[in-house]
Amino acid sequence: MPFTKKATKFAMTASVAALVASAAGASSHREAPGITEQPKVDASDFYMFRSYEPGREDYVTFIANYIPLQAPYGGPNYFTMDPDAIYEIHIDNDGDAVEDVTFQFDFNNELAMDGAGIALQIGDATVAIPLRTAGPITGAADDPLNEIETYTLTKITGDRRSGTREEVDGPDGHIMAKPLDYIGTKTLPDYEGYANNFIHDITIPGCDAPGKVFVGQRAEAFAVNLGEIFDLVNLVPLEGSIENDRSNDDLVGLFNVTSLALEVPIDCVTGDGNGVIGAWTTASLPQGEVEDPSPTYASTSVYGGAFVQQSRLSNPLVNEVVIGLPDKDLFNAAEPTQDGALATYVTNPTLPALIDILFRDALGAESNIAPSNLPRQDLVTAFLTGFPGVNQLATVTPSEMLRLNTAIPATARDAQSPFGVVAEDLAGFPNGRRPGDDTVDIALRVVMGALCHPVPLGAELGIEGAVEDTDSDLVNLGLCAPEDAPVGNAPFIDGAPISAAELQNAFPYLNTPLPGAGGDDSED
Repeated sequence: MPFTKKATKFAMTASVAALVASAAGASSHREAPGITEQPKVDASDFYMFRSYEPGREDYVTFIANYIPLQAPYGGPNYFTMDPDAIYEIHIDNDGDAVEDVTFQFDFNNELAMDGAGIALQIGDATVAIPLRTAGPITGAADDPLNEIETYTLTKITGDRRSGTREEVDGPDGHIMAKPLDYIGTKTLPDYEGYANNFIHDITIPGCDAPGKVFVGQRAEAFAVNLGEIFDLVNLVPLEGSIENDRSNDDLVGLFNVTSLALEVPIDCVTGDGNGVIGAWTTASLPQGEVEDPSPTYASTSVYGGAFVQQSRLSNPLVNEVVIGLPDKDLFNAAEPTQDGALATYVTNPTLPALIDILFRDALGAESNIAPSNLPRQDLVTAFLTGFPGVNQLATVTPSEMLRLNTAIPATARDAQSPFGVVAEDLAGFPNGRRPGDDTVDIALRVVMGALCHPVPLGAELGIEGAVEDTDSDLVNLGLCAPEDAPVGNAPFIDGAPISAAELQNAFPYLNTPLPGAGGDDSED
């Protein structure tokens, strides 16, 4: 079916209601009891968008962030990936909620000096040093780097475990290097230049054009007033009652993450489908673990058995503020085909009810302010199935995935709206997700029923007589009625803004990480 502008704008706008009504933010940080015990495999954010770097419009970018809440000064070991785990980005291009293509990252950490590590002569003894470097690091071959982290990237066609495996090659073969975390400006005097050397051009089997990959530490880009939200939303989340500036941000400018960034030609992931893809990221560990009573650098535990999924992430904050506490670990272990068992959390969401408990009086309401159109089947349609001809895959299988219509052109960075589709920027959330999409504010408004009220999209929808920037442009999308959402037109915010202009305009898009020492304390 052709992707017409009119149909695209209507369905993608409608899909916002479901995709963000199931979330109050854009990330996952320590969101389930089990994952708190495995921080190295904890997925924090997942981005998927048509590349907007000039000249790269025929590519789609995936960024899977792991190891959340990295304090820049968190030494001496900092934040290596888990060599016992596998990290994967799964892509469904036909709609059966089963991966058709998987990109699998597998890490290896080794000490320098053939595994012995750098040592110094202290008196008559040769003693291994306790740090990850023995001097400044510039990227030169003779750098005194004490621990080397590398990875391999494998493309799997079909089932993630039994499908066809093909190596993805970088400039120097199958093994690619990961940069050292930003210990500080004395250790790494030019971190940006150093890290850029680890953006690898890659040859992907089955792709006519080369792609790119980067794995390394980046500055956190998820803007959120995190502490206040989890403290029973310890703020009145309305414009005018809270300043909307960086001082309210608990992550950006304070923490780093580790990004697995991959840029792939669009025609290499769409397959024989209709141009819409669904994707999610996972991390898995072997089923069995036995602690070694005599651990070494190379092994502190013995692992064995089949890989078991520990972490899963696609749409933002689903597991954090949608899935109930008893089922959070189950959600992390589940595959999209199993999502029907958790559908009640979408059809009857608890977040609006919690906001009603906390803010009914503050908003001057005399009765329940949560949307009343229950069960919210409109959300199921958009959130779990997509809309025909727009963000719905060729086959419809209700499932929780981040969906991207690759036929919708990318929006240049400086023209992007942080509010994505609802602000008439169709290349933004929830049509995929870009780093500059302010999904927290979008979610707070839509979860409370913003799309039950007239929205200024009449001209975009091609409604007869609708004129941009006039009252005639206001239309009801037919998802629900204004009386279903008493405060659906309230300007909810969390006070922590973000925009694409704050981020890079080239792969891997996220900014250089914050240094552990020697940086500008005034830098955002």
